[in-house]
This record gives sequence, structure tokens and C-alpha cells, in this order.
Amino acid sequence: MADIYTSREDEATVDDVLSKGLKVKAHKWTVLRLALAHSLKIPSQPDEELDRVAERGSEYQLEQVTGQGQGRNPVGQQQDFTDAICGLLSMHLGEDLFRDERAFRRHLQRHIRRGLREFRRGWRDSHDFHQFLYQELCAGVDREAEAGATDFGLLLVNALAEIGVRGEIVETQDGPRITRYQVRLEDPNHLDKVRRGLDKITFALGLQKYGVFPAETGQPKVIGLDVPRPRSTWGSASGADLLEWVRQDQDEPGLMLHPGVDVINHPFAFDLTRQPHLLVGGTTGSGKSICLHTLIISLLVGTPRDKLRLILIDPKKVEFAPYAKAESERIEVITDVVDARERLEALVAEMEIRTSALESAGVRDLTEGRNKGILNLPFIVAFVEELADLIMQEPMAEEHLIRLAQKARATGIHLVIATQRPDARTLNGLLRSNIPSRIALTVQKATESKIILDEIGAERLTGAGDMLIRLSGQPMQRLHGAFVTVDDIAHVIRAERRV
Repeated sequence: MADIYTSREDEATVDDVLSKGLKVKAHKWTVLRLALAHSLKIPSQPDEELDRVAERGSEYQLEQVTGQGQGRNPVGQQQDFTDAICGLLSMHLGEDLFRDERAFRRHLQRHIRRGLREFRRGWRDSHDFHQFLYQELCAGVDREAEAGATDFGLLLVNALAEIGVRGEIVETQDGPRITRYQVRLEDPNHLDKVRRGLDKITFALGLQKYGVFPAETGQPKVIGLDVPRPRSTWGSASGADLLEWVRQDQDEPGLMLHPGVDVINHPFAFDLTRQPHLLVGGTTGSGKSICLHTLIISLLVGTPRDKLRLILIDPKKVEFAPYAKAESERIEVITDVVDARERLEALVAEMEIRTSALESAGVRDLTEGRNKGILNLPFIVAFVEELADLIMQEPMAEEHLIRLAQKARATGIHLVIATQRPDARTLNGLLRSNIPSRIALTVQKATESKIILDEIGAERLTGAGDMLIRLSGQPMQRLHGAFVTVDDIAHVIRAERRV
């Protein structure tokens, strides 16, 4: 009987890595070992669904995968890594797998299959596989040494001098990706000169397309300058961190959303009911979809079941598909654009009914009605994963979205609209003006940043969840999104299904 099973899709990935990636003659289990290493870099646990193999590909023995029973080769090198791998898996899981060989094999298979899945998701056969592996497996190695080697302090002071500003660095703060340099200016009137010279400072520091962002410090004559560090020094908040933030805020009223941390690693949260709607924009690969998942998970985990209904509209039929597996009465996944338009039309009708109910109850909004025990209606949050696709196929959907954006806030109906094509045609002025709260992830052009935020800046972000957020009535802030994996989503869905 085999110890490890793979699917046909897994085997196709193994073949691609061998023939198009590694481009060397090697055993298939070499790829399985690389997949294991990749999976162990992910802090969350692989989902138990990886135990099930619908279309079986190949079977492997521990003798092949871990070298069990192989001892040493003729030159004395160890070939049996079973105990070492079992130890790593035990540490990752927080359980002793040495006592249960069946559990060890089960978790080993989960990690291998997850690693192969991540190869499929993150690597294209037209790209250098060795470079992909280096970035995935070695990111963060010797992080402190590299961070020290990229201290921009002296360069920053010199760059300021080049634009006619004299100052000294009085403090530095390291965040997940950014080092904030607090600079005391000799002449406080030079603050505007610093802001106008940010592009020159960025060029002087050799940051290429990434930008230096100013930040308020609350101190007279002191400005914060946020300088991005090399990618290999980056850290990120995990799905486990996200769940911890949500649990800490479960007693908060409203609808708390937790997109990530600020540049000095403080968790950031806001109440959607106070906003009242949200626009999320970013180009392909910017982390927009992961951002949406963090918001959905925030609501599902942090909001009582009787208080929330989610409508997830996904014209691309990809991102929101896993939530249909929850089979929950408070989650509705819609992939057909005609159904989406009809559901939005029904939501407008629901808004009108609720407006009449608020008037009859003599309350301003649903929050007040719920607090007074007069109205026990649930909040409704409608997510639209790709606005451009929906409007292109069903133009009438835009009219319904505008009406909801204009009037739905008081009735407890909120919109979270996302697009990877932030242009004036997709986001017309009437829709944008009624959605004051915005999240911009990396975009390609300054004009796209202006569409989302009404100002430039998002074109200078570092990608992979780096974002600028502007909430209604608040100054713009920079955040780094939590990294939510497929397994994190699956765990939340499984918990939702079991309730």
C-alpha cells in the first residue's frame, strides 16, 4: 500500500517542473520534496480536503519521498530524512507526529499536495523556475543582515540636501516592508519642499518605480519618510493573525473589517457601517482578491449569524466559488451576470421596504433600530468582485448599484465593489461620488490612482497587498494586507458549514 497519493493534476505539475522548470533528469520525488519545502514556508495548516484525491495520479512510498530506511550512501552522506521531516511537520502542526505514523503520512501528503498547488498558482512555465524557488524558499533568510546593509539613512540625508533641505534623522521604525525615518527639519517651512521633491528622493535612493511616502509624526518640525526595503526582508501578517484580530473585536458594534497592518505593524480595522460603502481597485497581481477575502473572513468570523447576510457576485466565477461550499443561509454566491442584475434589482426593492420600516419605527438607521430592539433585520453586504465585467455584460446593473450607493446606507445594506480596471468608463462619477471610502492597491498609472483615491500614489506601491486606504472623513493611510491562503479560506468555510 502506498504512503503518499497525488492527483492527475499534481502529476502534470511534477512533469512540468521536471521538463520545463528544473530541466534536468531527476526523480519525481525530487519535485515532491521541493513542494514540501514550499508548503512549510506557509504559516497556515494545509486543508484536510487535500486528503481526498478524486482522480488519482501516482503513488509514492516513504522510501522515495523521505528516504526511509536508506541509511547513508557509499560516501557517508545521510539519505534517510524521515525523522527530520517528521520533526519539521510536528513543529509546524504543534503535535507529536512521531507517535502516529498514519498521521505523519497524512500531513506529509497534505503539505506535498499544497506545495504542488502553489507551484501551479505561482509559477508559469515561461518563467525561470530556479528564480521562483529562490524567491519563495529563501525570502527572509538572513533578514537582519540584509536590512542593515540597506540602511538608507545617510543616503536620505544627502538626498534631502540635493533638494535644498537640511535635516537630521531622529528616529527609525521598522515595519513589515517599510522603514520609517523621522527627520527633523532645520526649517519647518521646508516641509512643502520635501513633499514636492519625493520623486527626486526616490531616484536618489535607487528605488526605481517604488515611492517614498510622507507620514505625519505629530511632532513639530518632524516629518516621517517611509522607505521600502528589499523584498527579501519583507514580513507579512498571516491568516492566523487576521483571525486573532477579528476575535479581539467581536464585541464591537457594527461590521468590523480588518484589511491588514499599518506600515509599523499595528493592526488596522474599521467599521463598514460608518463608511458606508467601499471601493477596492488594483491591477492584476496587486493582491486585490486576497484583500477581498480578508474582508469577507472578517465579516464571517466576527459577525453573529443573525446579524449578517452576504451576497457575493463573481462574474469571473473563480474567486468567490469556494464560499458556495459553506452551504450557509447567510452566504449567497452569484456567478451568472443576469442573476446578479436581478439580485441587485431585488436589493433595491429591499432597500425601499426597509426605508419604510425605518420611518415607521421612527429611527434614523438600522443600527439605531437594532440597538433599541425595534428592528432585528440583518445587515446585508454585497461584494462585486469585478465591476467592469458585470457592467459590460449587464449595463442595467450599474443603475441598481448607483441607487444602492445613494440610499442604502441607512437601511443596513452596504456595497464592497472591486475592479482591476479603474477607469472613468467603469467607475462613473455618480457611482464614485457615493462611495467615499476607497482602497487602492498597486495600479499601473497615476491616472488610475486618481480614479480610485482622487490623488496619485498607488502607482508607486510595492505590490502584493501593499495598499492606500482613504476612509470617509479620515486622512489617507498606507497598509500592508494580511496574506490569506486557500487553506485559511477553507478553514473558515468549514467552520461556517459546521454551525
